[in-house]
Amino acid sequence: MQAPRTGIVVQVRLGSTRLPGKALLPLGGASLTDQVLARLALVPGAAHILATDEASSGALAPIASRHGFDLLVGSPEDVLARYCQAIRTFGLQRVLRATGDNPLVSHEAARLLIERGNGNPADYATFTGLPLGMGVELVAAGALLRAEAEARLPGEREHVCPYLYAHPELFSLDKVPGPEPFLMPEARVTVDTPADYEAVKAIYADLYSGQPIPTKKVLEWLAGHPGARP
Repeated sequence: MQAPRTGIVVQVRLGSTRLPGKALLPLGGASLTDQVLARLALVPGAAHILATDEASSGALAPIASRHGFDLLVGSPEDVLARYCQAIRTFGLQRVLRATGDNPLVSHEAARLLIERGNGNPADYATFTGLPLGMGVELVAAGALLRAEAEARLPGEREHVCPYLYAHPELFSLDKVPGPEPFLMPEARVTVDTPADYEAVKAIYADLYSGQPIPTKKVLEWLAGHPGARP
């Protein structure tokens, strides 16, 4: 059986309020968004897409191009609609959803999630127990299109998947613990605040040598620096 046509779609925009302009903050000799895309570029897919809004597109277009990502411009607030726009534009059957907050997203775990989904299809799948900021979500195109048609609450549109979580009677949900080597639920490597940014900069300062840092190395660093975990 042929695997579904999968798009790697990362949502990024410059409108952060807690950490203004974080998508362009310097990290590892490039920008935070460069690091996100460099990692996600290692995940195989039929399309790699940076989904943003008009106000952010000018600054993000060259970054997307550097990493072989197509730029898709859509709604600034209705991120669910942005994902559905990607589905229609690129003819996707499922989406690997990632966010621009996560410069240590685990491309290794993402590949495993896709492989699991090939043999165990669900409307929604994710690994639990990874450090916050390493995980991704694998979502069937049909489920997102249904959510777009039915979801009404602002939070269901801005955060993409809450309508699915809230309606297990409508959607098949596959939430399983991640592989043992990836488990560290108390750790955090997302970038949402200035303190998060400083913590991730420390990891890059110690481990980054020009190529995406293996997840194993990040987890070893976190294990050895418990004080760096919020």
